[in-house]
Formats: sequence, structure tokens, C-alpha cells
Amino acid sequence: MQLIITDAWLAKSRAVHLSGTKLVLALVALSFLLMLVSLGLYHWVFLKGAREGWPVIGSLVRLVVRDEVAQRDRFVRENIEVMAKKLGEMQAKMLQLESLGERVSGLAGVNPADIRAKPGQGGVYIPGRDLTLDELQATLDGLEALTNRRTDVMTVIESRLFEQKVKKMMVPTQAPVVDVSLGSGFGWRIDPIAGSSALHTGLDFPAEPGTPIYAAAGGVVVAQEFHPQYGNMIEIDHGNDLITRYGHSSRVFVKKGDLIKRGQKIAAVGNTGRSTGPHLHFEVLVQGVPQDPQKFLNAGRQMAGTQVAQVRPPAAQPVTNTGPASPVAGQR
Repeated sequence: MQLIITDAWLAKSRAVHLSGTKLVLALVALSFLLMLVSLGLYHWVFLKGAREGWPVIGSLVRLVVRDEVAQRDRFVRENIEVMAKKLGEMQAKMLQLESLGERVSGLAGVNPADIRAKPGQGGVYIPGRDLTLDELQATLDGLEALTNRRTDVMTVIESRLFEQKVKKMMVPTQAPVVDVSLGSGFGWRIDPIAGSSALHTGLDFPAEPGTPIYAAAGGVVVAQEFHPQYGNMIEIDHGNDLITRYGHSSRVFVKKGDLIKRGQKIAAVGNTGRSTGPHLHFEVLVQGVPQDPQKFLNAGRQMAGTQVAQVRPPAAQPVTNTGPASPVAGQR
């Protein structure tokens, strides 16, 4: 490209040859210069107009500032709404976790107040920088994930503890009568009626007629009938082939098919059936085989850490057949 520059005063002309590269550089330089001039003019006009209160310029500045403030407020408001929603979800999770903690502590025998107590904190104050919205959001997300994991763990623990508690409640470890001495233990003895050696398949608790009889464990009544040997008899199935039997009752307060809770009053002491006096005959059978109920009652006292009933062990009794013996009151 060739440019001819003419000087009217000197009556001279000069030719300038521009290549493609030089032309592009010249255009770029000219554009940059125009941009700098425009920016300078823009700032000078707006700043001067804003300082000196030019009507048009002042209005434009206020519109620009108002729009920037509105955008900032909208951004903050949207983030606050998102964080408020997240906080609400976390509060619900914390309430769920607190409820789970109370139930689990109850199953584990821990006072829930000890868990709710706020631990002591303190130390030297070393201030740090303020968190950004992104950092705060990341912290909330991490806390939510941790809460979800803790909730899952607590749910599993609650299930396991409840299962263990149910199993314990289904084992006959509670004494069927309270504040009563043991009259005759499990094993071989001289039968109080026949006067010969015989196997006693349970425990005898002599008591006044009408003394309450309680279920040694939770279960289902599978038999409630009059038996020639046991009199008014109740059998409760506790699952796992475990059954308890209660005999010689004067009155019965449950029927076959009833769901029984541990410690529920099921009958009253009597003198029905093959008996020499008012007492409770208590048996524990595993797969139909009589077991020593005293082992279960002792296990219950060990688990509770305290004596569940005032039951004294029986005195030693002969197991050989030495001939007729006088009937003992309250035995079968």
C-alpha cells in the first residue's frame, strides 16, 4: 500500500510505502489508542459529573450503582436461602440423631442426660480469617455427610441392642414369686406323698394362697388347663424351644394364646392338683427336657447386679430311698 503525503506550504510530496504487516500494526496501535482515550474520557466525564452533580451523569451513576447493589443483594439472598435450606435439613438430622442417641443410651443403660451435657471447651484465642461462602458451604456439606454416617451407625447399634434386650426378656430369669423362700429344689428327693425317691423337675415356693405369680419372661401362653398332677397349670413358650410351667394355682388370669410380658401377673398361688399345701411349682423346659430353674434365676441376678427376689437356696435333702417319710407341706 502506498500513501502520498503533500505539504502545501513547501509544495512537496512524499510517498510512504506500507506493507501488510505494517498496516496491521498501525491499525492495532490506532485501536488501542482510541480505547485508552475512550476509557479516559469515560472516567473523566462520569467521575467529574458525579462529583459536581451533573444531572444526567449523576442519574447514570446512580442507576449503575443501584444495579450493582441489586445484583449483589440477589446473589447474597440466593446463597442465604440455599444455606438456610441446608441448615434446616441438618437440624432435622440432628434431631433424628439425638432421638436415636436417647434410645440407644436407654437400651445400653446409660443416662441420656450425660450424652446431652455440653462438654467443657476453652483455650487461647487465635483469630483466623473469615470463611468464604464456598468454604462455609463445603463445611456444611462435610457436616451433613458426617451426620448421615453417624445416623446409620446409631441405627445399626440400636437394632443390635434392641435384639439383645429382647433375647434377654425372653429368658426366664425373673423369679415367679417375690419375698418367698424356696421350699424344695430341683433334683432327686424323697417324694412328699409317695415317700420314695423321685425326681423333682422344678422348684417349689411355699406361699400363702392368693400370692401373685409373675411370668419369668415374655412369651405366649401355649397351655392353660387343669392337670391331674399340676392342678391349674400354665405353660408359656418363650421361643427357641424354651418353656416355663407354673402349677397348683388357685386362680388363673391368662388364657391360651395370650401374649405375656415379662413380670406380668398370670396367676395366684394355690393348692390344686397333687400337692400337700399351697405353693407354686415352677419348671423350665428346654426342648421338652426339664432344667434346673435356679440356674436361670441366678443368671438373672448376675445380669441385674442385684438380687431380683428373696429366694434362699434349699437345705440339703437326701436322695436315697430310705423308706417312708412324713409329707412336707407345700410340695409336689
